[in-house]
Amino acid sequence: MNITFEELRRIKHALPHGSIARIAQELNLDEQTVRNYFGAHNYKDGQIVEWHLEPGPNGGIVHLEDTTILERARQILAENGISIAN
Repeated sequence: MNITFEELRRIKHALPHGSIARIAQELNLDEQTVRNYFGAHNYKDGQIVEWHLEPGPNGGIVHLEDTTILERARQILAENGISIAN
């Protein structure tokens, strides 16, 4: 799946407090791994996430190999009535 880096960051910043920890716990992942998924680069304390960034507008295009974290984040946003405009 492809998504702009800007949109990926917008989703992360719209998540309610505690959502990163919630996603990590539900998916049995380290919290830093979830942060890395949304563009953090602290690989020392979390797994490297399978995505590739191509330069371009809106921060570039991110190709996500696995969308499980993104789908869970979108579900949490929907549960909280938060809409992300493109």
